[in-house]
Amino acid sequence: MTIASILWPGVPLALGSAVLFGASAPLSKLLIGSVDPWLLAGVLYLGAGLGLAIIHVGRPLIRLPSLEAPLRRSDLPWLAAVIVFGGMVAPLFLMLGLSQTSASSGSLLLNLEGLATMAIAWIVFRENVDRQLVLGAASILAGAVLLSWTGDGLSFDTGSMFIAAACLSWGIDNNLTRKLSSADPVQIAMIKGFVAGSTNLVLALSLGASLPGAALIGAGALVGFLGVGVSLVMFMLGLRHLGTARTGAYFSLAPFIGAVLAIAIFRDAITWQLVGAGILMAIGLWLHLAERHDHEHHHEALEHDHAHVHDEHHRHDHDGSVTEPHAHWHRHEPMWHRHPHYPDLHHRHGHSHR
Repeated sequence: MTIASILWPGVPLALGSAVLFGASAPLSKLLIGSVDPWLLAGVLYLGAGLGLAIIHVGRPLIRLPSLEAPLRRSDLPWLAAVIVFGGMVAPLFLMLGLSQTSASSGSLLLNLEGLATMAIAWIVFRENVDRQLVLGAASILAGAVLLSWTGDGLSFDTGSMFIAAACLSWGIDNNLTRKLSSADPVQIAMIKGFVAGSTNLVLALSLGASLPGAALIGAGALVGFLGVGVSLVMFMLGLRHLGTARTGAYFSLAPFIGAVLAIAIFRDAITWQLVGAGILMAIGLWLHLAERHDHEHHHEALEHDHAHVHDEHHRHDHDGSVTEPHAHWHRHEPMWHRHPHYPDLHHRHGHSHR
C-alpha cells in the first residue's frame, strides 16, 4: 500500500471540506448586516438541503447510479442528534457570534471546532493517537492562539463565547456523524439541511424576523449549499478514510482559510500574527500528512453496509454479476494483516498488536 493510496482520497476530501466551510464564515458576515442572524442560519441550511436534494434526485437523470448505502432505522437516533447539535444549535450560535465580532476574528475562533473534534475523538471515542499527531494539533492550536492574541492576553467577548459554543456543538456533531459515515452522505446532509433549516427559519420568523429580498435569500442559499452542504458531504467521506480525529485535524485549517478570505473582502491589514500563524498551521498540516499508523493488527468480525470496491478488505464471493463500486450488507471475517492505515471505516473496531 503506497503513501499516495493512504492519503487519497481522505486528505483531499477533508481539506476541500475545510476550504468550503472556512469561506462560509466571512461570506455569511457579508449577509448578516441585511439578514437576521437566526433567519440566516435557516437560509444557509435550507440552501444546503435544497441543493443536495437536486443532486440526489438528479442522479438517475445524469446516469449516476446511487451506490451509497441508505439510512437504516438504527441510524435515526444518531441522525436526530446530528441535526440538533450540528444543524440547529451550532449555526445559530455562529450567526449570533458573527453578529457581535469581526469576520476575521470569527473565522479564526473557528479553530476551536477542530480541537473540540479531535479532543472528543481521542478522549471519548478512544481513537488511536501518536506523538506526531499531538504535535501537529499543538502547532495548529499555537497558530490559533497567536492569531487571537491582543498583546495583553486572549480576548473573549460575548460574540467569541457564542462562536466557542458553536465550535463545541460542531465538535460533538462531527463525532456523532462518524456513526453515520457508512451511509449515503448526500442523503444525510440533505435531511439535516431541510430539518435544521426549516426549524431555524420558522423560529426566526415567529420571533419577529422579516424575510429579506430574493437576491439575499439566493446568496445565502448558495453559501449554504457550498459551505454547509457540499462541505458536509466531503467531511463525511473524509471520515470514512481518516477517522474523526484526523479529519478534524485537517478541517481545523478552515479558520485560517476564512481569515485570509476575510482580510481580502474587508481589507484588513496583513499582520505578523497572520504570517506567523500561517507558518505554525503549515507545520501542523505537514506533521499530520507525514503521520503513519503502521503495525500488524487483528480485525475482529465486522458487519456493516456501505459502498465499496474489492480491495484487500472486500475479498468475498457474490451471487451473480458485480459492478464496481457497489453497495450491500456484508460481513468481514476475522483476519491478521499489516499495512499503514488510519482509523477508517475498516479500522474502528478492536485490534490486537503482535
